[in-house]
Amino acid sequence: MDRIDTTAFASPDHMPDRRAGGTSMTAVPITTAAMARAHVRAVVLEQWNTPSRRATETAVIDLLLVVSELAANAVRHGGGLVGVEATPTREGVRLAVHDNSDVVPAAAFGSGGLPPVHHGNGFGWPLIIRLARDIAIERRPGGGKTISVLVPLQTAP
Repeated sequence: MDRIDTTAFASPDHMPDRRAGGTSMTAVPITTAAMARAHVRAVVLEQWNTPSRRATETAVIDLLLVVSELAANAVRHGGGLVGVEATPTREGVRLAVHDNSDVVPAAAFGSGGLPPVHHGNGFGWPLIIRLARDIAIERRPGGGKTISVLVPLQTAP
């Protein structure tokens, strides 16, 4: 399957004209976790699913949980959600969430174990670590960072 980048941006300053196979990909303003989930679900339904391959509902729910956690973290701790990218791959969907903070969350490189007691830190990063792979965090040249992960999608029989 060819990779098709689908990007949704939170600010009009970051809305390049995307081209895939000669057709323009429309950038959609994303400002909340709910909007990010809707965008990623649309990418799965319109680009990842094919007549011979469909993601299971459980796999889509796991993907949307990861999207929610990454987008909410960008809003709460990252100085704002700058962009969300969802790129279909053979294995699943690669997500990239851009925010305005240079701070790399220490929990991103944890074991994925749930804390025995909640002390103000959420359960988001342990869930992301359990549901995604290939987690990478890169600082952006103009400031902020991009957190990218690959969320595998299981297919229905």
